[in-house]
Amino acid sequence: MKPILETKTENYIYNLLPPRDVVRREMERYAARHDVPIIGPACGRLLYQLARLIRARRVFEMGSAIGYSTLWLAEAVGPQGEVFYTDGDPANARRAEKHFRRSGVRHRIRILVGDALGMLAKTGGQFDLIFNDVNKFQYPEVFRLAVPRIRVGGLFITDNVLWSGRAARPAASSDRDTRAVQKFNRLIYRSPMHGFAICEKIAK
Repeated sequence: MKPILETKTENYIYNLLPPRDVVRREMERYAARHDVPIIGPACGRLLYQLARLIRARRVFEMGSAIGYSTLWLAEAVGPQGEVFYTDGDPANARRAEKHFRRSGVRHRIRILVGDALGMLAKTGGQFDLIFNDVNKFQYPEVFRLAVPRIRVGGLFITDNVLWSGRAARPAASSDRDTRAVQKFNRLIYRSPMHGFAICEKIAK
């Protein structure tokens, strides 16, 4: 994907960020080498700050990959908090668990392997925050499933809603991902509910 920001602006933002710990840096390098989509440190810090602002204690993450964003959320919820990790790839889950143990937050995380939408349907109760980063064609269904599960004052945060600029252009009938993102964005902005945050990661 092409970055949203021009390179100099992007580099400036990343140069402002404080150094990450060893585990996060390793995860970033692994993601870059193996083309694993992660939200990156700028969006990770934003996710952490938003979770802290609403004092989130129960978080459901839809689409966790190697657990990079999960790690930010687990630190945000504190020792008594709980984050639900979901991914359809058992290898991703095993790798993520190793990162969680090394970072000392494994006890805060419930690891669920399978379809994130199905896992959310099977998990009872409401959540302070739901972070959506699943396959883009699933976004409209995520909206219908996730919004009723968020407590009053909570947040529904979704990655990639600009889809590297593609969401702003007419989508071909065969481009189900872009069409789904566009539909999702219309659902969000027509919704009478409050407390939505939309995150488009910088391509780093």
